[in-house]
Amino acid sequence: MYLSTSRAADIAADTPPRGGPVRAVPGTVLALGLVSLVTDVSAEMVTAVLPLYLMAGLGMSPLAFGALDGLQHGATALLRLLGGRVADRTRRRKLVAGAGYALSAACKAALLAVTTPWSVAAVLAADRTGKGLRTAPRDALISLSCAPGEQGRAFGVHRAMDTAGALLGPLAAFGVLWVAADGYAAVFTVSCCFAVLGVVLLVLFVREAPAPPNHPSPPAAPTAPAAPPGRAVRSLLRLPALRRLCLTAAALGVFTVGDAFLYLLLQRRLDLPLAWFPLLPVGTAAVFLLAAVPAGRLADRLGRRRVFLCGHLLLLGACLLLLAPLPAGPALACAGVTVVGLLGLFYAATDGVLMAAAAPLLPAGLRTTGLAVLQTAQALARFAGSLLFGAAWTLWGPGTALAAAACGLLTALAATSAFGGPEADGAT
Repeated sequence: MYLSTSRAADIAADTPPRGGPVRAVPGTVLALGLVSLVTDVSAEMVTAVLPLYLMAGLGMSPLAFGALDGLQHGATALLRLLGGRVADRTRRRKLVAGAGYALSAACKAALLAVTTPWSVAAVLAADRTGKGLRTAPRDALISLSCAPGEQGRAFGVHRAMDTAGALLGPLAAFGVLWVAADGYAAVFTVSCCFAVLGVVLLVLFVREAPAPPNHPSPPAAPTAPAAPPGRAVRSLLRLPALRRLCLTAAALGVFTVGDAFLYLLLQRRLDLPLAWFPLLPVGTAAVFLLAAVPAGRLADRLGRRRVFLCGHLLLLGACLLLLAPLPAGPALACAGVTVVGLLGLFYAATDGVLMAAAAPLLPAGLRTTGLAVLQTAQALARFAGSLLFGAAWTLWGPGTALAAAACGLLTALAATSAFGGPEADGAT
């Protein structure tokens, strides 16, 4: 009786069983991590050259490119719900995720055939459709393959492998540009090959993962009937802890300054040569890669919501460093390196940790839909935040815009840390 009570308390507290061995990460997590690594090499190769290709190569204006980037993120957010609901209704999460990966691979090939700015934009929108369809089913496969107390570590391992691809992609793109005569076409060709390899790895090595025996649904969670999408979303949002997570992610997302804006501000402060600019996201990805697994394990031990909030404190620190009136020289250079590192730690403490916090809240039959609801809330908030920050930059200048965002983020952190009881600091 004591052992049963103790195990139940461990699950409720979102901690690993006391005294139990640390188990290996399930094969499904490693296989999906490898798929994401290869796919991210493909995606980041294109992303690294896209601004130059569209604006310098095809003549798209910066304003049009910004609108295209925002539109892609908004469409992806809404498509997450569709992918999540279809996966739950059909119980074919691997198939829905595979369709998303396959669509993105086809779009990489299509980039070789289109030659006008808006035809490229249409292909990129289709590529983001693939990303929107696959994200929630992939995360549901990860969460269903491991026990509640191991969610943070599992997502940390996956995000570390995913980030390895984000680190290698830009380096591969610039390597191809360095040696290839027809640079852009060569980048798109190599990117397509990596994308196809990702689909092949998914088909061969990833399988549907049933919920493990010690992975119970929370008592208040609804069952998973074949309900219309709107009814399923409403039933999930009746879960108080999930509602709090959605509100937390959305409130902080509105004031989360995009890393592209921070890199631009950092380049201005450091007067960094444009040729060195691509190394800024590479540095962030390297820190993310090293910190993702430790951050996930720390979240399993201390509470995932708590680590998620601390991650945004790190982002606030990066904003304040950019605002600090430091003189040019070693101090400013050290501050720049610190900003890049803080961004990597921010992603390590928030990306997979948020999914790990939400997954045990959800019944297996609605796992994908629930994760998609949370991802959509966060993505829409960040989309709105990007538009607001861009407008503030245009009206008031970058310094004032960053100061306003930092004040908003501090206020949101104070508000979100205040609402919700202690049970919101884990997976219960």
